[in-house]
Amino acid sequence: MLIELVNWLNNVLGDKPGIGLFDYISFRAGSAIIVSLIISMLFGSRIIKYLKRLQIGESVRDLGLDGQKQKEGTPTMGGVIIIMATLIPSLLFADLSNVYIILILLSTVWMAAIGFVDDYIKVFRKNKKGLRGIFKILGQVGLGFIIALTMIFSEDIVVRLETGAAQEIGLSDEDRIGEFIEVRLDNGTLVEKGDYKTNLTNVPFLKGNHLDYAWLLPLKASVARNWVWIIFVPLVIFIVTAVSNGANLTDGLDGLATGVSGIVAVTLGLFAYLSGNAITANYLNILHLPGTGELVIFSASLVGACIGFLWYNSYPAQVFMGDTGSLTLGGIIGALAVILRKELLIPIICGIFLIESLSVIIQVSYFKYTKKKYGEGRRVFRMSPLHHHYQIGGMHEVKIVNRFWIVGILLAVIALITLKVR
Repeated sequence: MLIELVNWLNNVLGDKPGIGLFDYISFRAGSAIIVSLIISMLFGSRIIKYLKRLQIGESVRDLGLDGQKQKEGTPTMGGVIIIMATLIPSLLFADLSNVYIILILLSTVWMAAIGFVDDYIKVFRKNKKGLRGIFKILGQVGLGFIIALTMIFSEDIVVRLETGAAQEIGLSDEDRIGEFIEVRLDNGTLVEKGDYKTNLTNVPFLKGNHLDYAWLLPLKASVARNWVWIIFVPLVIFIVTAVSNGANLTDGLDGLATGVSGIVAVTLGLFAYLSGNAITANYLNILHLPGTGELVIFSASLVGACIGFLWYNSYPAQVFMGDTGSLTLGGIIGALAVILRKELLIPIICGIFLIESLSVIIQVSYFKYTKKKYGEGRRVFRMSPLHHHYQIGGMHEVKIVNRFWIVGILLAVIALITLKVR
């Protein structure tokens, strides 16, 4: 929004000092994170007071956890703070004509609507089950479907490759969008590059570092690209659904999901910058994705929103994000990973979400298996998700949250190291 205003001022006033700052992603990202922090911290207290007036309090089921009952009545649906603090700076500082920004803003609003309806049913309709599971899944599937089809068919979503490298992996002039581009490398060599419509993605730890989903189909390359959606669409749907639900399961202790999501947002923001910059992408030998640099502004807004929300959500929490926040955060992270072609890194980047989800799956599966075999259900963990296992074991929730954050940072560093370790 402000970019259009600055461009207009530039045309009217000429090249005045300071106006050119908006050409730099780093300046806009820094501005976005500051505005996001201000919005979440200043308006957060007002929103919390408003939620209290509406008597939107968390109803807690007694599970015998330490300090659990004291949380009853704490305002929920605080995820609106995160959403507002993410959307407003993004709308102000990002290029709203950029297809990646449009897609991630749509993902944010889409998942926020699902989470809000879920919380509304729980709080105002007094139905603890909230939105029926089938409708949640349908909403997540719908978003995954939109993201996948946009990635496949939008001519604005391309990979910039050297013509020689494109030919080596089986891409032809028919796959190219627009004209060739001459690029001068750091050593002064001129190379010819083109923007190719392809489903290439980055693969961690492998020397080639590239995978085209069309290669997985037992068809000729030219035919396989027409049928790649058979693999890609279900994969994207699975990722969006799994990460969204993983974030939802992780949101069980004060500040846990918020802090982990902030760490993941920083990691994906770095990936967005590196992938969108021709020099760094060439140096690291990763896919150059023109236009993804704008996602740095969105990621910066998300980081600021998470940090600002932690002001109120850290122990003892003054507000909970509810499904409005947790489903949205998970959906955003899943969408960002797919858009940046880092979906195969999700088990590392979102390792905390994965562990929490697996703990529930293992617990439920083993309980059902032993009940069928022995007549009584047995448990692997004291309680799932995993953070409750440690809580029942006597560990204070602040220590659990801090240790999960540390593991999240470690996983983020490992994900970044994969850029060079092959």
